[in-house]
Amino acid sequence: MKLLKSLFVLLALVCISNLQAQEEKRFKIHTVAFYNLENLFDTINDPTKYDEASPIMEMKANRGEVYKKKIKNMARVISNIGSDYANNSPAIIGVCEVENRQVLVDLVNDPLLLGKDYGIVHFDGPDRRSIDVALLYQKELFRPIEESSHELLIYDDVSRERVYTRDQLLVSGELDGDLIHILVNHWPSRSGGEARSRSKRVGAAKLNKRIIDSIQSKDPYAKIFTMGDLNDDPTNDSVKKVLKAKKDKEDVPLKGIYNPFEKMFTEKGYGTTAYRDAWSLFDQIMMTKPLLEDDYSSYRFWKAGIYNKAYLSNKRGRYEGYPFRSFADGGFTDGFSDHFPVYVYLIKEVNEEEEKTKG
Repeated sequence: MKLLKSLFVLLALVCISNLQAQEEKRFKIHTVAFYNLENLFDTINDPTKYDEASPIMEMKANRGEVYKKKIKNMARVISNIGSDYANNSPAIIGVCEVENRQVLVDLVNDPLLLGKDYGIVHFDGPDRRSIDVALLYQKELFRPIEESSHELLIYDDVSRERVYTRDQLLVSGELDGDLIHILVNHWPSRSGGEARSRSKRVGAAKLNKRIIDSIQSKDPYAKIFTMGDLNDDPTNDSVKKVLKAKKDKEDVPLKGIYNPFEKMFTEKGYGTTAYRDAWSLFDQIMMTKPLLEDDYSSYRFWKAGIYNKAYLSNKRGRYEGYPFRSFADGGFTDGFSDHFPVYVYLIKEVNEEEEKTKG
């Protein structure tokens, strides 16, 4: 009995010691996110663009008030993403379905985001609907070094005419001293059906892969994120066969890609957008192997999630549980987007000596 009691005491001491050792480690946490802002257009008719067909331009009255509310709603969501653990809005967030740079300027100057001092990376693209991708970043946390826009040349399978769609944005820079590369995407839609439009998204994936390969040819250990509204699920050919994204971290080779959202989709049935009572997980953030290592002296991937808080969902009716979109039936709903945002947390062990030096 005494021996058993002694073993229990020893086990308790070991557990306490391990717990204290873990508690002594401190980590910095940053959020990297992506959000489809659903038709974030201004109220000005641009004669050089086909913006008249945007939901806000089709409204007959109160465009100015609707625009202000739409900006405020988007700012509210962005300000909340990542706050559960990082206690901050995203350090970096890719966005899509924005008309121009000015709507982004208005967004980052909303009172909910103004104090975060977000910078903007945006290029005007050739999309026929006049929607672009962009990157927002907190200037205190991320420093862009190089920015480039990559044209996607694809053609309709039937007419053989060029399909004017979104460019792919590449931004390389330092996140709190760590060099990372971020690709922001909005791949061609499923207009005309998934099968008929599949080749366009495969083409987008091939461009994405070429960009990633070009970075890795210079640095096989590059930390790369590719994110966006892919209009494909994690199991579709564009992601699985072209990007060769893996759902299990241990299966990712050195120059491979990990997709933390595949298990959410295949094993849990989660999605970011819904249509005809079926969920799709079109919005994804994938990453290269160097972000998966166990050495936390630099930033590594911790966990991923879909930001689907209750206020972002329809509360009742036919579309109960669906994302609470901004525009429907020709009017403004006071909603947010037809997509939920996605995010990943990055963690890095705090170097106590460096912190003392900085202090």
